[in-house]
Amino acid sequence: MPRFEPFSGIRYDTERVSLADVTAPPYDVISADERARLAARSPVNVVRIDLPEDDGTGDRYQAAARTLERWRREGVLVADEEPSFYVHRMGYHDSRGRARQTAGVIGALELVRPGAGGVLPHERTTPKARTDRLQLLRACRANLSAVWGLSLAPGLVSLCELPGAPVGRFTDDAGVHHRLYRISEPAVVEALADTVSSAPVIIADGHHRFETSLAYRDERRDGAGGNPGPYDLVMTYVVELTESQLDVLPIHRLVDGLPRAIDVLEALAPFFDAGSSTPLDDAALATITDRMAEAGALALVLPEGLWLLHPRAEAFGGVDDLDSARLDLALAALPPHGLAYQHGVDNVVREVRAGHADAGVLLRPASVSQIAATAHDHRLMPPKSTFFAPKPCTGLVLRDLS
Repeated sequence: MPRFEPFSGIRYDTERVSLADVTAPPYDVISADERARLAARSPVNVVRIDLPEDDGTGDRYQAAARTLERWRREGVLVADEEPSFYVHRMGYHDSRGRARQTAGVIGALELVRPGAGGVLPHERTTPKARTDRLQLLRACRANLSAVWGLSLAPGLVSLCELPGAPVGRFTDDAGVHHRLYRISEPAVVEALADTVSSAPVIIADGHHRFETSLAYRDERRDGAGGNPGPYDLVMTYVVELTESQLDVLPIHRLVDGLPRAIDVLEALAPFFDAGSSTPLDDAALATITDRMAEAGALALVLPEGLWLLHPRAEAFGGVDDLDSARLDLALAALPPHGLAYQHGVDNVVREVRAGHADAGVLLRPASVSQIAATAHDHRLMPPKSTFFAPKPCTGLVLRDLS
């Protein structure tokens, strides 16, 4: 099983700054407009190093490293004196309006090849350049944001139930309330390390960051004659894999570039039995996710209407019991086309109505039990099968790799 260790975190001095002003969402969900808005919110917002801009020298990664070094020198960022774990609690309302809590621990997880050493991917990743994150790692020599891992060890939730006041708290723009606790008591540190290290960890979010960290580890090892160092581990937010701690949302599909004459319903008929159509109006959209859950169906969005797609059992022999896996097989039978991934029913409908996609397909979310079973069996879900919410923010704690 992978090692899980405390580290001396680098944190904002909350006597000088507000965490609401200096934290940011994960880099890969930030648009150019949002990046500008976050940077304007504070001259020391973490987005300035996690998504750096050229400062006129021609190298935005070295600019990020200089900014990070300056913030540490000026005392905006301060390193904790002793190795610690950091419990991060997020309070929010889920997609059905229910009050929820997610509690996990931020520590340093051993870097091993996914699928080996107790670190398990749960879905295939889409091709994505690692150059950007690798160059940022090389320049800053720090983990700026955490990989999100799911622990199969029971009892982690209870260890994250802590008395006392947090060292930082704030509510983000999405209404998620964040609380951070620093844990340095030897008995609690040992219990957390032993619990996480006792069972496999599934990578929930941050597959590319994990792979980039592996490449960086290998580079640093080569330069250090194979000697170990802080680069052998990566900062990871670990949450127990249980229904109470996770809100798993679906990622829908948008299809474009199909031949003009194609009848999408007919093309999908060998795989799905389509019910009668309903108008693509607010009333139908308000109930579509409940109708999909009740019927065990996907949903097809076309400009002229909305259809439930009931999977034909005979078409999916040997295919995993996942909407994403079934749809992958069905889409492979269509003529060549483009495929995009989209969160939110409203967003899918808007793209289809605007003519930016020929069709949209709405999926049901994967369950926690499906995620666990897939990982246990060392199988992979199709790309973009899961969207875990809410997203841990960047900037609560950083980790030095010097």
